[in-house]
Amino acid sequence: MTEPIGVLIVDDQHLIRLGFRLVLEAEPDMQVVGEAADGTEALALAAELRPDVILMDVRMPRLDGIGATERIVRAWPEARILILTTFDLDDDAFAALRAGASGFLLKDAQRSELVGAVRAVHAGDAALAPRITRRLIDLVGALPGQAAPKTFDALTERENEVFTAIAGGLTNAEIAAKLFLSESTVKTHVGRVMAKVGARDRVHAVILAHQAGIAPAGPPPDSSAS
Repeated sequence: MTEPIGVLIVDDQHLIRLGFRLVLEAEPDMQVVGEAADGTEALALAAELRPDVILMDVRMPRLDGIGATERIVRAWPEARILILTTFDLDDDAFAALRAGASGFLLKDAQRSELVGAVRAVHAGDAALAPRITRRLIDLVGALPGQAAPKTFDALTERENEVFTAIAGGLTNAEIAAKLFLSESTVKTHVGRVMAKVGARDRVHAVILAHQAGIAPAGPPPDSSAS
């Protein structure tokens, strides 16, 4: 039997932590392994429990979510952190994404969005709406003092196509439809691309792609507009 996804909930409000716990523990493939009320507690629990996914609030006392995310990812690069925020385009949340978080979720998200985001981040996908991907790309492009763009000569032609699609914020299903491939084949290509470019996850891959000048021909689709 597959082990459930272990989730650490980090938020300074007890009722919010309780609400997330009730939603997540109702899912057969999820288990809340711990709770933290601030970033300092999150650091200790992340090191002790090594959860599969961390739900991380942005604004907390002592150590906020940005600082906690940066320190956790520095010490544990495999960490999967899903940022929680009240505001859709909160610059603090994007700072946490740049610090190494793997996704972005509003606190008033629907139950299905929450559990879907946890599963996506656990699987190595990015939990980002297309408009969030575009905003992240804008912020990445505006960052001062970026390292020189990397080249990715080791990628095959097909892998370059997949990398470009990832840069546009497409999901595996959307990449499969675009390139006329099966989702399982796309998943294999995505794994190889991530390994070759040294990306932790999809958010990191988007950042690397745009720093290297790799971008899709048009903007990513905005499902929220439909």
